Amino acid sequence: MVKGYSFEEASAGFRNHLPDLNTPRFINAKSQSPYEYSNTFRDTQHPPWLYSLTKAWEQLLEEPYKGVTVDGSIRHGLFKHQDEDVPMANIVSTVKSLLSTLTPDQASQFRHPLNSKAWRSWSNPEFLLRPLGLRLEEVSESVNGGIHRVMQATLSPEGYQKAVATMRINHFLGELVSLPKIMNDQSYNFLLFGEPSESGPWGWSLYGHHLCLNVFLQGTQIFISPTFTGAEPNVIDSGKWRGTEILHTEGALGLTLMQSLPVDTQRKAQVFEELRDPRMLQSGDLTKDRWNRDDQRHMCGAFRDNRIVPYEGACASSFTTEQKQLILEIANEMLLYIPGTARKRRLELIASHFNETYFCWIGQYGDADPFYYRIQSPVIILEFDHHSGVFLTNEEPGKFHTHTIVRTPNQGDYGCALRKQEDVVL
Repeated sequence: MVKGYSFEEASAGFRNHLPDLNTPRFINAKSQSPYEYSNTFRDTQHPPWLYSLTKAWEQLLEEPYKGVTVDGSIRHGLFKHQDEDVPMANIVSTVKSLLSTLTPDQASQFRHPLNSKAWRSWSNPEFLLRPLGLRLEEVSESVNGGIHRVMQATLSPEGYQKAVATMRINHFLGELVSLPKIMNDQSYNFLLFGEPSESGPWGWSLYGHHLCLNVFLQGTQIFISPTFTGAEPNVIDSGKWRGTEILHTEGALGLTLMQSLPVDTQRKAQVFEELRDPRMLQSGDLTKDRWNRDDQRHMCGAFRDNRIVPYEGACASSFTTEQKQLILEIANEMLLYIPGTARKRRLELIASHFNETYFCWIGQYGDADPFYYRIQSPVIILEFDHHSGVFLTNEEPGKFHTHTIVRTPNQGDYGCALRKQEDVVL
């Protein structure tokens, strides 16, 4: 049986860690626009730990794109052109309808070359570090609706609902901390890459606090990677969207898998016993460290497009049929944005690499324990992490603040493995 973290537990958990809104942090930010808020961050360099990380991100963005690998070498031939039954004619028509509503200035801001480095400019903090594309809260209702129709046409129905739930939880957080101008359900930027086509390569991206999606399309094929989906808190327990919750299933499935393993396999999987283990690299070089205050245990977040991530933990080749099925159920949840047939093909690809799939764990694995886990193979990286508070006050990771990341290694991110060389992201 999958052991979940209930809505009531999440609600009670985060309600115990609401911040004091009568502090300079919240008083000063309350009246600021997203641009003023970000400029203040740059000018004051506060908080210093995040400012330092953004400078490391600038260094990483300067690197030419290569792709996430296990050892620095790209493994070619893993991804092939195939029919995934993506309704491209409808998606293209929807995008063209959106384009017809834009002013020339908006169209110029919205459109980017297929190989643009802007693909790699997404980030998940609430600071608007790179204001590219169209910002949903700044456009007309018709343009905003057009953007949502593109998302609906592209994503699976359940994936679109997951994205909307993430955006609504961001809005709820903005209400909790009285910063609705900084965090709301429209605090996201939307970009178009290349020329929308039923046969040629193109794509779009959406990014903002706790939700970043990168979508590459070609023919009837789709890659949605990298993605970042997070929530602080991971439930809405009041207001018009009360009852919304996300990322609980991913956590419950991971814990069930870990608890189901034999003791010796659990020991292999558990690479660190503490969530901030002293054995983790914490040198101050934020381009390389294993732990930092923003990413915490994540290896593959924003700007980590070229990271070398060695395999760790236990190999799934020894797992039972039921345990391998749990891996596929986790993958299905984390790949929920991908439309049905394409997701089925992706799960089949993941299953074909079980002999090269590794499952690693950080932290303890009692029912109440926060934790991190990663599933990694030549064709997928799935990360799940419980975080300490950013706006909430919990100094230790809590199960009510969750981050998840999907990466497709070996140049699968941004669909680069299927692109012509001149179209690969810069």
